[in-house]
Amino acid sequence: MDSNAIEQMIRAGLPDAEVIVSGDDGVHFEAEVVCESFRGKSTLQRHRMVYATLGEFMGREIHALALRTDVPEETG
Repeated sequence: MDSNAIEQMIRAGLPDAEVIVSGDDGVHFEAEVVCESFRGKSTLQRHRMVYATLGEFMGREIHALALRTDVPEETG
């Protein structure tokens, strides 16, 4: 698993998202996801939305994913 593949999966599941994924050891990653669809959602709900885009890869190929999830005006 690499950061580009994770980025593509998140974008496929959240098409209106801006996504940046980093991590070069193949199992631990960080993602910043800015998405209008997060509006009105709690942090937990936002994270679950991202995890849903990754499906079975979470906990298997992806051992750890640190997330920052914002709506557009929250970035900064």
